[in-house]
Amino acid sequence: SSIEFTGPLHATIVKQLRLRNPSSSALAYTAVLVGRDAGDFSLPKGSTVSIPAMRQGFVTVEFTIRFLRPAEAVLLLISNKVDGLEGATLTFSLKSEVKNIEPHGMLKCRSPCYEL
Repeated sequence: SSIEFTGPLHATIVKQLRLRNPSSSALAYTAVLVGRDAGDFSLPKGSTVSIPAMRQGFVTVEFTIRFLRPAEAVLLLISNKVDGLEGATLTFSLKSEVKNIEPHGMLKCRSPCYEL
């Protein structure tokens, strides 16, 4: 699966991943960000998530668009054993795209084009 972070340059985008647990046992995952731009993404609510039986859990990923080039990383959700049950490892591709650029301010100045 792919998660896209789109917005204006310098904007902070927050995405929330919903994970469902259809089993009758609790699941726990550790989230890890890897890849070229992994340092630009963050997990503001922590890197662990517990999902009770027959319920859902959430993983929050935050990204601030700092560059015009697309950023790429991978979110790995690695299962931890709970009550002897281990879930599958989940992977998500994280990508960014700048939609527009808004100036922080305008500066007017006058200057001669050239001097003899």
